Amino acid sequence: MLGRVTVETSDAWQRPGPTTEQRRLDLYAGLAATALALFSLTLARSTGTFVLGPPPSGLEQILWTVAVPLPLIWRRRLPAATALAVSAAFIVSQVRAVPEWQLSSWALFAAVYTLGAWGRDRRLSRRLRVGVIAVMFSWFGIAILLRYGSITGRAFADAVGPVPPVLALIVNGVLVNGLFFGFAYFFGETAWLAARRQHEVAEQAEQLRRSQAEVREHAVVGERVRIARELHDVVAHHVSVMGVQASACRRVLDRDPTKARMALAAIEESARTAVDELRRMLGVLRAGDGDPDRAGRPAGIDQIDAVVDRAREAGLRAILGVYGDAVPLPESVSQAAYRVAQEAVTNVLKHATGAGILDVRVRYLAQEVEIEVTDDGRATHPTNAHGMGLIGMRERVATHGGALEVGPRTDGGWRVRVRLPLPVAAGRPA
Repeated sequence: MLGRVTVETSDAWQRPGPTTEQRRLDLYAGLAATALALFSLTLARSTGTFVLGPPPSGLEQILWTVAVPLPLIWRRRLPAATALAVSAAFIVSQVRAVPEWQLSSWALFAAVYTLGAWGRDRRLSRRLRVGVIAVMFSWFGIAILLRYGSITGRAFADAVGPVPPVLALIVNGVLVNGLFFGFAYFFGETAWLAARRQHEVAEQAEQLRRSQAEVREHAVVGERVRIARELHDVVAHHVSVMGVQASACRRVLDRDPTKARMALAAIEESARTAVDELRRMLGVLRAGDGDPDRAGRPAGIDQIDAVVDRAREAGLRAILGVYGDAVPLPESVSQAAYRVAQEAVTNVLKHATGAGILDVRVRYLAQEVEIEVTDDGRATHPTNAHGMGLIGMRERVATHGGALEVGPRTDGGWRVRVRLPLPVAAGRPA
């Protein structure tokens, strides 16, 4: 039976921390981003285009240029702290009019993205990202207000569009920043969902592997039980017959050599039959599903007469009666009927003290086939429900949805009766 697959809810699952290799990559990426930011600062100072206003001293420019991308070294280990540190350093660098803002903007993007992709606490991650984005938009509005006086007048002398210049500037800034932070939020959330799905797939694959291992183990146990049942049915019956014949041979060996020779011949025949059945059973175990000829045809209900003949040779007055019109049975049902009859006859030979008559009846009823084995011996049959023979009979009958009755008869002796349902195609109206 397959194990139940359990999947955590999206807020309950926590993404595992980064591996050693991922931490090493973060270190290299953070240092590379810092180096590129310093190179970008050098280019900005060389062009003299200070968009944000007069810059601070060179040392302070270097300080804030390094402060923005450097925390990316810890972005997957400490995503929340990294996002806060990068955001704070970015705003301060903007306030101080540090000319490097291109690499710093991408560092801010990476920090917001990483917080969404690697934040262990999903609620905190969402709140921090929304908070960072809100603060950035607030800073954008404050920056417009602070520089409103410097951006009016000659700054828009060449404006020719239909939209007022200041309004166009604000809409453009909102649009660009909205796309910028929207993509950072979206891609971070998508990366986290992809990681969760990968985790779920891995968990389901592991549970499936364990379930398959359990199924294989159960199959092995079931096959061992089947082999034990077959060995018991084959060996116990023929050895019991040989034991009865050997006992009879010992009693008449001196006074009636003819009967002794007959008993020995019966022993020889039983031994050969047992060997043949064992070979056939081993052939079934070795043969694949596509090689039925190698396995041979298993014993079926039409061979119950051979079981009765062996009981007759063992000294019992054995009677076989077949009632009703025989119908073709599936091989498994036919074999189950044969094995139950064989085990019941074996029990008569082994345990029915004083038994002289063995009555075996096969009845083809409207919707089932019935096998009944009775004897007139004293009720000394084993009643242990855990005996291998009785367990084997019950398992065979239960496999086909039949019913088994085992117990003493009211007028003496023992009865084994089994009913096996017929297939729909074989069943007839009552």
